[in-house]
Amino acid sequence: MTDARLRHGRASLALSFFAQGVAFALLVTRIPAIQDRYGISDGLLPAFLAAVPVLAGVGSVVTEKVVGRVAPSAVLRWAQPVVMLALLGVAAGSEMWQVAVALAVFGLAVGALDASMNMLGVSLQRAYGRSIMLGFHAAYSLGGIAGASLAWAGAHWHLLLLVSYLPVVGVLLPAVLAGSRWYADGERGGEAAQAGAAGQGVAFKLLLPLCLVMAFAYIGDSTVSNWSAKYLQDVLGSSEELATVPYNAYMVTTLLGRAVGDFGVRRFGAEAVVRCGTVLAAAGFGVVAVAPGAWVGILGFTLLGLGLCVIVPQTFAAAGRRAVENGGPGASDAAVARLNVFNYVGFLIGSPLVGALGDAWSYRWAMVVPMVLVLVTLRYARSFGTDQAGYRGGHERPRVVDVGRGGNEV
Repeated sequence: MTDARLRHGRASLALSFFAQGVAFALLVTRIPAIQDRYGISDGLLPAFLAAVPVLAGVGSVVTEKVVGRVAPSAVLRWAQPVVMLALLGVAAGSEMWQVAVALAVFGLAVGALDASMNMLGVSLQRAYGRSIMLGFHAAYSLGGIAGASLAWAGAHWHLLLLVSYLPVVGVLLPAVLAGSRWYADGERGGEAAQAGAAGQGVAFKLLLPLCLVMAFAYIGDSTVSNWSAKYLQDVLGSSEELATVPYNAYMVTTLLGRAVGDFGVRRFGAEAVVRCGTVLAAAGFGVVAVAPGAWVGILGFTLLGLGLCVIVPQTFAAAGRRAVENGGPGASDAAVARLNVFNYVGFLIGSPLVGALGDAWSYRWAMVVPMVLVLVTLRYARSFGTDQAGYRGGHERPRVVDVGRGGNEV
């Protein structure tokens, strides 16, 4: 693969991550408006919200089978437009069955989109021979911040959902379609594709530690997204305005951590970065649990963003490496698709778990549970190790190779 193709593939994939961050943020931050538009009751709303990650898991499993016959880039090329059109469908309907269909399509397409994006990211990182995966997830975080800001503007100006969504989709959809021509699938020959189709080298027991890490990381992430505002206001006694700060701080520090995380992986190795991130995330939950006031609680959520942000991208990268070692480049795609399912498992478990513990026990003690789960990552940190020879053979190049490289490097 030429240097130019790698650069173009990296840029186009980063655009896809960014666009997905925007689309997902536009959906989840306008849930109250969607509920009002369709008259969805408070009792029925959790079923609608749970259906999206469940169907996303189905989409990821289906993608694992599909990429045995077609390249991940082909899956991504159609899945992303479907996600955006489904988002418009959520905004354009008037009957409850219409929003149900639109959310179902959104969920299935998101599963295929997340799986195929991360497949391409892992294969590009292997082709580069150095860590670039965190940069893609930084683009997703940036998109999430942009999408949440656009959603705030739509709510502030009382815009109809369709009026709020249509200009965004009108800009992003042509951009990702144009960029899709430069997607790069990395090493993928006929034998590799057959390995992916057969699932060789990705036995579940091989991936189980990484699957647990992925689920626990998303339990932590969903705890922040669903409970940070309520915790600050109800437990720490903040104002309603101040209660919006923790999630914004979390998102900003997530973006910053991912923006510089690849440099840390190249310098110190993936295992060290994941260990450091795990300790920071656990410390953040600990600070939140014992915080005497709102500003200390915000500090805890800020630490959480810096810690959790590195775990998920490196888990995808580690799964790809382990699969390649055991089954060749094609096996990486199957590993990423299987691992991606646990993204949604963690998302489904996290919010109800903390809510149930908070109601039955205490919201302070409820924060200790995701802290303990995140700390389990330390038990499996060796699964992230990349200290053997060149990445193209299954591992990232030794860090000394990257030291002193110039800015013209791919």
